[in-house]
Amino acid sequence: MSIKSMTGFSRVEGTAGTAAWHWELRSVNGRGLDVRLRLPSGMEAMDPKVREAVGRHLARGSVTVSLSVESRAGAPEIRLNEDVLAQVVKAAEHIRELTEAAPPSADGLMTIKGVLEVVEAEESAEAAEARAAAMLKTLDEALVALVGARLSEGARLKAVLDANLAKIEGLVATVEDAPARTPAAIQARLTELVARLLESSSALDPDRLHQEAVLLATRADVEEELKRLHAHIAAARELLTEEGAVGRKLDFLAQEFNREANTLCSKSNDVEITRAGLALKTVIDQMREQVQNIE
Repeated sequence: MSIKSMTGFSRVEGTAGTAAWHWELRSVNGRGLDVRLRLPSGMEAMDPKVREAVGRHLARGSVTVSLSVESRAGAPEIRLNEDVLAQVVKAAEHIRELTEAAPPSADGLMTIKGVLEVVEAEESAEAAEARAAAMLKTLDEALVALVGARLSEGARLKAVLDANLAKIEGLVATVEDAPARTPAAIQARLTELVARLLESSSALDPDRLHQEAVLLATRADVEEELKRLHAHIAAARELLTEEGAVGRKLDFLAQEFNREANTLCSKSNDVEITRAGLALKTVIDQMREQVQNIE
């Protein structure tokens, strides 16, 4: 199974009854799973179910979940409030008795507040429940699409990391094959160093100087670092084929790569090895940047 990136986007639409909606999901890298919801007013009750759904599909990442809803209900109904109208007519008749005013017209009566009422279509509890279920179903579809997008991005990241590991392996081989690491080269270098020190001071004990030279040669040996780098390469390649969230493991492994590269550079006493060590650090830094985006 391919690794997953934490970067992705998906959009899924749905309809039920008189409502139409769409989900938009965006995810970027994060230390854990951080879910940020943007739900329309009045739909806050969906919050826990949405978070539960996200948790079923994703393990890491900063995820923004947005829901937009549009009502497709017909024109609102206009109703005559007969009780209010009766009271208005009665009051108008009483005014006519007192003032001999003209009787009220129909259009005049309709302008009085409360005589006509605009009534929005009401949604039944069953319809609201069915709409919520349909919304959650399309949310699952959006999450599946988001996982697919993250898998596609993960495949690209895996190709980049495979190339990084190949470069690291090549640089390790360069250090292993460096002429300065041959026993003859080490012996010649130490012999020259001892000779220069003896020439500069006759007070130096040759036996003691020999012991120090051997110790210096041991400290300069990078064989252990090279073995550990080979082990890290093998572990990284194995992780890239594992199922599940491996981003944290790869991030830790990248830190170990960097530690060995630093030690190798600090021990180096040869230009070619130092150059390879610095190139190794550059590739490892590039790898660490990519690993930050893996779930």
